[in-house]
Order: sequence, then structure tokens, then C-alpha cells
Amino acid sequence: MTAAPVDVHPSSELADPASRRVVRLQPTRGWVSLRLDEVWRYRELLWFLALRDIKVRYKQTVLGASWAVLQPLLTALIFTLVFGRLARIPTGEVPYPVFALAGLVPWSFFATAMGNTALSLLNNTSLISKVYFPRLCVPTAAVLAGVVDLLVASGVLVGAMFAFGVPPTPRALLVPVFMVLAALAALALGLWLAAAAARYRDIRHVVPFLTQLWLFATPVAYPSSMIPEQWRVVYGLNPMVGVVEGFRWSLVGSQIQLLPVVVSGLSTVLLLAGGAFFFRRQERSFADVL
Repeated sequence: MTAAPVDVHPSSELADPASRRVVRLQPTRGWVSLRLDEVWRYRELLWFLALRDIKVRYKQTVLGASWAVLQPLLTALIFTLVFGRLARIPTGEVPYPVFALAGLVPWSFFATAMGNTALSLLNNTSLISKVYFPRLCVPTAAVLAGVVDLLVASGVLVGAMFAFGVPPTPRALLVPVFMVLAALAALALGLWLAAAAARYRDIRHVVPFLTQLWLFATPVAYPSSMIPEQWRVVYGLNPMVGVVEGFRWSLVGSQIQLLPVVVSGLSTVLLLAGGAFFFRRQERSFADVL
């Protein structure tokens, strides 16, 4: 049973005054606080878990970090042939290869981070069942580990922009803001899925299928302006709509639909808050069910 630490001062019979305080672990009850201050105290562990995930991902691989380049690059090539040449999706003044790649870079980061976060508890069963630490460190580290792939893929995008003569706009300084939103969206969905996967193992099979469907529900291969106006609020409930649209707008100057972006941002905040509290509520039973 997962428990939260409670500080107890040692009695004089059991410990001398120079001894350290005793920490008693007891199970939580009901809806509990997130204890983010405790996560901050374990920030060194968080960094270690993220670094370990990065090393494991590329251990004994032939191409190593090149996979972070090939995945969005090859997908952009397919999208260019299907949606750019055959379907002739309108992208304004931005060449379709750059348009597609500008959507795939944040999407690939989100999809990888969400998938790793959803399975993070299952991949750390032995650690969770034996040692106490804030369990929020595990999914958070899975998201942070994806930043390396994001930086590598972003370099490819910048190279494609110069190759097609698309200079970055002055709004490029806002790109980190949308990248943070992508990380928060991945963490938000990952917390819900990770807590569910601890009890239901078939979540492992649902995540890849969900990711494939989600790709086409996000304006990666097409602009959100193609969505009928009466459906844009509903469409904006997808947290990645605002990220992809905002990323393109800030970097390559694509047109942006403000309403779905605002709704998408609010959706991310609500999903993250709900996912964090749901994760904390289920945390008490992680060691028993994993």
C-alpha cells in the first residue's frame, strides 16, 4: 500500500536527542493534496529518473537519437505526398513540407511523452513496490526525457525552413511557451492513463491506437481553419490543437484560429489538475496492484 510520510519526533526511550527524526508511513484517505513541495524535495531523484529513461531509450540501438529525426521527417514526407500533392490541402504561403513538419515536431514530442508516461508505472514496478518517494516523479520524469527528442527534431525543422526559404518570425520567442504546453498536455493525459494502467493492463494496448486516432483529430496534416466554425469550440477541447496551431503561428507565421487555441489551453489546465488529483487518489494502491 502506498503511503504518505508523516514526521514523528522520536521518544527519549527509543532515540537519543542527537538522532534524526523518525518518518512513519501511513496510507492516505479520500482526496488528498498534491504535495508538490515534496516532489521538489526529490528533484534530484526526478533528474536521475529522466536521465535513466534517456539512456535506456537509446541503449543498444543502431541509429540512436537519429530516430527522433527520422520519425517526423518520414511522416512529413508521406503527408506531403498524400495531403500536399494529392489532396492539395491549403497552407497559405507556407510550403506544405514545412507546414507538416512544424506540426509533427510538437506532435511527436507529445505522442512519445504521453505514451511513455502512460506506461511509466508499469515500467517501474520493482522500484515503486519497494521504496517510498513521490510517485508523481515517475510520470514527470517520462515527460522530461522526451525533451531530448524535441530538441533534435526542432533542429531538423529549422533546417527545412531555411531549405524552403521560410524565415522564422519575430514571434519565434514564444515557441518555448507552446512547448511547455505540449509537455503539460502529455503529462495531463499521461497521469490519467498511468493511474488506469496500474489496474487495467489492457491500457498498454489502448495507448498506441488512441495516439493514431488523435493524430488525425489534431491539425497536423491540415489547418484548423478547415473545421466548420460551429464545431471549433468542440474541436478545441483537444489539448494539442492550441499547441500545434500556436507553434506554427509563432515559428512560420501560419494563420491561427484564436477560439480553439483558447479552449485548448483551458482544456489542458483542467485535464492536468484533474489528472494530478486522480493520480494522487489512486496512488495509495499502486504498490498493491502493480
